[in-house]
Amino acid sequence: MALVTLKDLLLRAEEEKKAVGAFSVGNMEMVMGAVAAAEDAGEPIILQIAEKRLKNSPLSLMAPMMVSAAKQSSVDIAVHLDHGLTLDCIDAALSYGFTSVMLDASLLPFEENIAMTQKVIEKARVFGASVESELGVVGGNEGDTAEHKILCTDPMSAKIFTDKTGVDALAVAIGNAHGNYPVLPELRFDILEQIDDVVEIPLVLHGGTGITDDMFRRAVSLGIRKINIATASFDHLAKYAKAYTDSVDTPDYFTLSAEMVKGVYDNVSRHIRVFSGK
Repeated sequence: MALVTLKDLLLRAEEEKKAVGAFSVGNMEMVMGAVAAAEDAGEPIILQIAEKRLKNSPLSLMAPMMVSAAKQSSVDIAVHLDHGLTLDCIDAALSYGFTSVMLDASLLPFEENIAMTQKVIEKARVFGASVESELGVVGGNEGDTAEHKILCTDPMSAKIFTDKTGVDALAVAIGNAHGNYPVLPELRFDILEQIDDVVEIPLVLHGGTGITDDMFRRAVSLGIRKINIATASFDHLAKYAKAYTDSVDTPDYFTLSAEMVKGVYDNVSRHIRVFSGK
């Protein structure tokens, strides 16, 4: 297939009333596992990496690998910068060939978020790339130690925001949070339904790790077209790697690498089935 834009995938998902999984990656094994799962399922995915992860997984190394994997895949794949924090990182991702970027300005005042989003859209359009933004505050943290309290997205603010910016996808806060949930979250599906009623672009759910399959399905039925999975894939990779090293006296790299790929593959495969309604 091809390296495609986020907008293309999400518009297709809208037509089919399903969601596309956006899977965060941090090394070669994660890329390989996610792509293999997508190919075996025959479903498109989004490969993504957040700016906060770049201290562990430099963009100069990850970006060429992610873009190359998408171009060589037998299914359509978008490559996305998740939770970009600086315009410099946005510029770098676009220059490497990412087909989608997100500048997370959700903690800024409403009008500043609009202005920053418009600036990113101008940059992305030069490259033919899509833009995701966030309104409201998704809880937890995205790779740092700062914890953010959840602030649900206001439906009418979402309409004003999307109308003014022309952004391609909007991440909403409905009780979801990044990282592992200490208890099952209470998602505000009533707010999601109100947002879906007034906003015409695809909606995004961050903080997917730990949400039940039934909750995912309900979110998809109410307009969610992109679902982010990060922590679960990192945890599965570590779990499979530990199980292997604990099982032998002298671990070898090649088996360890294969187990890490399998850990990500299994996690991504399960989520693809749920998101696509299979």
